[in-house]
Amino acid sequence: MILRFAPLVCAALLAVVGAGAASARPSSTVHTVKVTAKEYRFVLSTSKVPAGRVKFVIKDTGSSQHDFAIAGHTSKTIGPGQSTTMTVTLRQGKYPYRCTVDSHAELGMKGTLRVT
Repeated sequence: MILRFAPLVCAALLAVVGAGAASARPSSTVHTVKVTAKEYRFVLSTSKVPAGRVKFVIKDTGSSQHDFAIAGHTSKTIGPGQSTTMTVTLRQGKYPYRCTVDSHAELGMKGTLRVT
């Protein structure tokens, strides 16, 4: 009688182990952060995101060109009214960001994104 239920017990154990392994995998979710660039500051839609892939949607609402740099990645330079995107994979930690155009960062176009 025990042998009759052995396949059912094995199947149940495999299902539980498989579910645990699936939840341990990193999420494939991409988190979006909207970035507004203007003279001479950035406004981010959030100051904290979960670790993983982060898509930055950058819009220049100022009157001069700007870009967005974080974690060794720099977006393309955009002009007034233009937008661009940049997707970066970030681990847990604090990441400084800045505009690399001229002296924009020194004028205030910088900050820190927290990744949890």
